[in-house]
Amino acid sequence: MYEPSRNIMSFHIAGFQFWDGALVLDQLKVGTQLRLVPEFDNPHDPCAVAIYFGETKLGFVPSDENGLISQLLFYGHNGILECRVLQVAAERSPWHQVRAGVYLVDAR
Repeated sequence: MYEPSRNIMSFHIAGFQFWDGALVLDQLKVGTQLRLVPEFDNPHDPCAVAIYFGETKLGFVPSDENGLISQLLFYGHNGILECRVLQVAAERSPWHQVRAGVYLVDAR
């Protein structure tokens, strides 16, 4: 039976090189759950969505892809989304070290 993908988007974490991702890079594994936190007061992007591993800020959902997620979080629908690590490549440049994916939660 056909089942549609829960994947909404995947991307390299924007700004990874400017935050604390390097401090926890060895702890990030494929499948690790990450937390999406809207930053509606962000002076650079009112639709900014930060990505955290525990209390460590890793960076952001890229600004050219954050509109839908920001809107869902603004209206309190954070329970329908999950963010996970899809790829870790420590040898790559910092802006390509971690790829994350955002998925719809299966509520069936």
